[in-house]
Amino acid sequence: QVQLVESGGGLVQTGGSLRLSCAASGRTFSSYAMGWFRQAPGKEREFVAAISWIGEITYYADSVKGRFTISRSNAKNTMSLQMNSLKPEDTAVYYCAGVRTYDSGRIYRVAYEYDTWGQGTQVTVSS
Repeated sequence: QVQLVESGGGLVQTGGSLRLSCAASGRTFSSYAMGWFRQAPGKEREFVAAISWIGEITYYADSVKGRFTISRSNAKNTMSLQMNSLKPEDTAVYYCAGVRTYDSGRIYRVAYEYDTWGQGTQVTVSS
């Protein structure tokens, strides 16, 4: 099983950009479907974006579509989330998540479907 560590969070002004990274340990990362979730204070964890094994299939929450881009490098055991045009409502702790799957085209959009989580990284967007 892989272990996940997020980085890249921080404080940014409205309209700014951040790039989050998720580093995975272990040799089976390429067989993991991956995703990003976020949780704001007092709110439930919500889906942000997901990506399949090879990265050919991606899916985004409506709230971030057109602004965020998820990508991965299986050669480097990393996943990224490029966040542009950030808004105050994007403020949250962002988590990367993974689940091993034998379906290369599968993506997962629900938190309970993932069994591996990072510790989270804080993103704060000031108005």
